[in-house]
Amino acid sequence: MASFRCRRDPCGFICLVLTYFSVFYADYVVIQYVLIPAYSGSVWCTLHASIFNVILLLLLACHSKAVFSDPGMVPLPETAIDFSDLRSQTSRMTDRGCEGWTVCSRCETYRPPRAHHCRVCQRCIRRMDHHCPWINNCVGELNQKYFIQFLFYTGMASLYSMALVVSAWVWRIRSEREGDGEKEGEETPSKHLIVAHYIILLVESILFGVFVLVIFYDQLVSIITDETPIEQMRNRLMMDRNSGGQPVHPPHTRKPKIALLREVFGRGSVLCWLFPLHSSPPSAGGISYSAVPDYDV
Repeated sequence: MASFRCRRDPCGFICLVLTYFSVFYADYVVIQYVLIPAYSGSVWCTLHASIFNVILLLLLACHSKAVFSDPGMVPLPETAIDFSDLRSQTSRMTDRGCEGWTVCSRCETYRPPRAHHCRVCQRCIRRMDHHCPWINNCVGELNQKYFIQFLFYTGMASLYSMALVVSAWVWRIRSEREGDGEKEGEETPSKHLIVAHYIILLVESILFGVFVLVIFYDQLVSIITDETPIEQMRNRLMMDRNSGGQPVHPPHTRKPKIALLREVFGRGSVLCWLFPLHSSPPSAGGISYSAVPDYDV
């Protein structure tokens, strides 16, 4: 349901098209203009092509899972909420053990702690990190794993393509110095076309590589600090408003870093964290919430 709502965003649709176009263009250039001219007839051509395409397949699989997975949408209530009754019951909420539960005035639904409203999806998302146009979906509690894997494999593909382009460029310069350039020119595309593809692929790899590296680092920091970017911004605002300048501690309890990582990537082996497989979240604390908390309204 999340994917259908987010598809209405024109920016997200453009980013999706740009993402798949960049991936297939990189694969085309690496195979046609890098590996075949430089490693034709060698086992290295098949080896590099296989490794590069496996990385791209994992990239696309993680991206598809991040796009079409539910990020953790809070279900809408079956009946409308009476806000006047809710205000009168505020004092009873903590007595019934529902600390942290709030009501979103935009989508009019009860939302559990750390849930936030996304203006693009028009729904509340559990532990919402941000809305990412590159996956045309929110990054939340249930699909953050796939989003981070997508960033990881995009960075790997960028580094690998840059290494292959540089090595092929060095090979071409050496072959021209040795006098083999004229022979190769009869069977391969023109030199200017090859250089143009090399430059475009290098620029694309550098831009995407730096971009995903920054976001990947930011995602890991938000996980091990147990604070989403929305919560970090809210805490900074609260600290600025505090006259004493004392840091504001988050309402949730700090956990060990490995436990926080397992909440996102699953309880299985660390090797399973590299694959876009469905993993059960830790049972401690619970990740599934009912639509309505246990108090009267």
